[in-house]
Amino acid sequence: MKPLVDSWGREIKSVRVSVTDKCNFRCRYCMPAEGLEWLDREELLSFEELARIVRVLAAMGVEEVRLTGGEPLVRRDLPQLVRQLAEIPGVNDLSLTTNGVLLDKLAGPLVEAGLRRLNVSLDSLSHVRFAEITRRDALDRVLAGLEEAERFPELGPIKVNCVAMRGFTEEEVPALAELARRKPYIVRFIEFMPLDADESWRGDDVLTGGEIRALIEERWPLEEIPAKASSTARRFRFADGTGEIGFVNPVSEPFCSSCDRIRLTADGQLRTCLFSRREWDLKTPLREGAPDAELERLLRFAVRHKELKHKINDPGFVRASRSMSQIGG
Repeated sequence: MKPLVDSWGREIKSVRVSVTDKCNFRCRYCMPAEGLEWLDREELLSFEELARIVRVLAAMGVEEVRLTGGEPLVRRDLPQLVRQLAEIPGVNDLSLTTNGVLLDKLAGPLVEAGLRRLNVSLDSLSHVRFAEITRRDALDRVLAGLEEAERFPELGPIKVNCVAMRGFTEEEVPALAELARRKPYIVRFIEFMPLDADESWRGDDVLTGGEIRALIEERWPLEEIPAKASSTARRFRFADGTGEIGFVNPVSEPFCSSCDRIRLTADGQLRTCLFSRREWDLKTPLREGAPDAELERLLRFAVRHKELKHKINDPGFVRASRSMSQIGG
């Protein structure tokens, strides 16, 4: 089958699949303290529907599937979906992004089902500041989840993601960098993007990857590691050889020209860019009995309209039509 290619010549190899919009945290950069209006259960794609879309995508050369939310581990029986996806021919990289709070119970079942990579969101190692940013007192449970995940070599190296915000993250950098030195983790700093539900983001809130790198190098020199062209992160190791740091810089160093990913929301909408204003409905044709050939046609049509870039730094930038938890990380 022909590969899935957009009108700019980029071949799509990766899909982010959101399994729920719900989350058990209320992170300040993502959603209001009271939460959002959640989708009704019948609006969510079933595991069978999600697996069918992934199967069609895999036949067109999509190799990498990442499960996201909201918080994906709050979706009941998630290991069942992992097992279905792991069995699809062509899916070579099956991963999950989580806040880690349920990982102590689910790491084992997820690995047994076929999960092979893990990203855990963690913005602070201070109990007080963790509670300040997430509005939940759950740091010990997240750390317990990370410890449990470490027991499974299939998941290594575990990636730990920190959203970098000016006025907050500077204080967290030394402890998080030290975590990368002493644990089998890749600690990655991700620039704060305009995807908060409160719509309070301003460019001044972004603490850039370059600034964080300078903070780390005040203590430990870093050496860059080559990364594949489609990678979202610039990778660095400590010059003395212990641990790895990554910087995901979508605001200060956009990587749109090599973007090879699309997103599927929990309610069955395809998004060709995190900052899309347009979504492509797959749920309706799925539930009306469309054959795989029709789903393929719809997917190719949507991907041909994939945006060239996100335009965050352009005059007149318009925010995405939904917040991060509603889109899927």
